Amino acid sequence: MSSVLINYAYLQLLDLLTTAAFLLAGVKEANPIVVFAMEIAANPILGVAAVKALALMLGLYCWWSNRGRLLKMATAFYAVLVAYNLVCLILALGAS
Repeated sequence: MSSVLINYAYLQLLDLLTTAAFLLAGVKEANPIVVFAMEIAANPILGVAAVKALALMLGLYCWWSNRGRLLKMATAFYAVLVAYNLVCLILALGAS
């Protein structure tokens, strides 16, 4: 299995965990797709997990269809996103 796919999957997990931490800290989710999934799911975390499962399937599709460049770009995006999430979480917890 490609290291970029493993990194992508790991970043999906970190995004799920930072989103859960956001929710516990009272920070609102900004992604409208995730907000919708949270609203229709039995539990908000299940909604986020469903979106992450879809993201993992898209990552697998990129890997299987030899779209490595796209997968690398998505991985880089999620690396920045997770770092941003952590900064926002730290700021939110520091303000409370």
